[in-house]
Amino acid sequence: MATANLVTCFLSILLMMMLFSSSLAFINVVTLGAKPDGKTDATSSFLKAWTLACSSVNPQTIYIPTGNFLIKPAVFRGPCKNRMVVRIDGTLLAPSDYRVLGSSTNWLLFVKITGLSVIGGTLNAQGATYWACKNAGKSCPAGARSITFNYADNVVINGLTSINSQLTHVVINRCNNVMVKGVKIVAPDQSPNTDGIHVQFSSGVTITSSSIKTGDDCVSIGPGAKNLLIDRVSCGPGHGISIGSLGKGANEQGVQNVTVKNSVLTGTDNGLRIKSWARPSTGFVTGVLYRNIVMNKVKNPIIIDQNYCPSNNCPNQSSGVKIKEVTYQNIQGTSTTQVAVNFECSSSNPCRGIRLQGVKLTYVNGIATSSCSNAGGTAVGVNTLKSCL
Repeated sequence: MATANLVTCFLSILLMMMLFSSSLAFINVVTLGAKPDGKTDATSSFLKAWTLACSSVNPQTIYIPTGNFLIKPAVFRGPCKNRMVVRIDGTLLAPSDYRVLGSSTNWLLFVKITGLSVIGGTLNAQGATYWACKNAGKSCPAGARSITFNYADNVVINGLTSINSQLTHVVINRCNNVMVKGVKIVAPDQSPNTDGIHVQFSSGVTITSSSIKTGDDCVSIGPGAKNLLIDRVSCGPGHGISIGSLGKGANEQGVQNVTVKNSVLTGTDNGLRIKSWARPSTGFVTGVLYRNIVMNKVKNPIIIDQNYCPSNNCPNQSSGVKIKEVTYQNIQGTSTTQVAVNFECSSSNPCRGIRLQGVKLTYVNGIATSSCSNAGGTAVGVNTLKSCL
């Protein structure tokens, strides 16, 4: 995956440039009226700081010092005239009334920016009361994602902590060259739809050295994602690292050139999952490498599910998403179900080029097995379970 290595090198250089630029000029939100008491609405001060920094011809750093800053939904819009750094030493706190955030699709939204670094700090969306509303079956607002980047290029997210998002914690949408490093994401394992990081319609994204504990996918990969590297990620609890769900629409972009390596999944519902709707679609998945992954008591360590249809409105249909060239290399650990490898591929578009190499998974209560349906490929090297390919 030479492309992924080049992307990592580029983004490392970009990170150093961003960190260096952070020492050039500071705009402290407190000097603009923000109070770090967790009670006074600081949204206008944050937006004022953004406007000043974005309009400057010189690189600027917006500084949020220690303390708790109450922030309502806010849009930080570009394009800006310079590189931007947001340095957070404190905590951004969502309003305690979940409806304030829940009525907006996003809490913190960055749009159309080239050259942005978000460093440090904590986002606390206080999502528990929102989840309680959803779990009770009440009429609830749509909910908000904690931090979203739309149409942003050359972005660094370094050392950020996100706690209890109402929905997805971090969204990367229609972006190029993004480095996510040292991020910590925390939400209870029963919190609904609290994906850790979601990537779609984006290229050159690296997620590294991060810890994700959540109630849904640790990382979810949507249509149009390509040249994605996930490295040294700790996942669990959660639903694992997922490509999909794909193919909900008839016309959809594919996913290509994805590498997941040197990562550990603990107590997750799924491990490495590719999921698509059982519907006609132009979507595809190709060029995926899973390497050096450890599974600790994972329910479904390796799974391809092309029969996804939660609302049961896919009668007599099969997935149009074409899956090919997926490699599982040096995958070790334990499964809490006997079928540790499960490939349920499309009857009309069988999986092709699946490769197992050094898959050493054991069932905690006996011998692990594999299951294949409409899947073609090879198993090479030493694998502890009999391959069904």
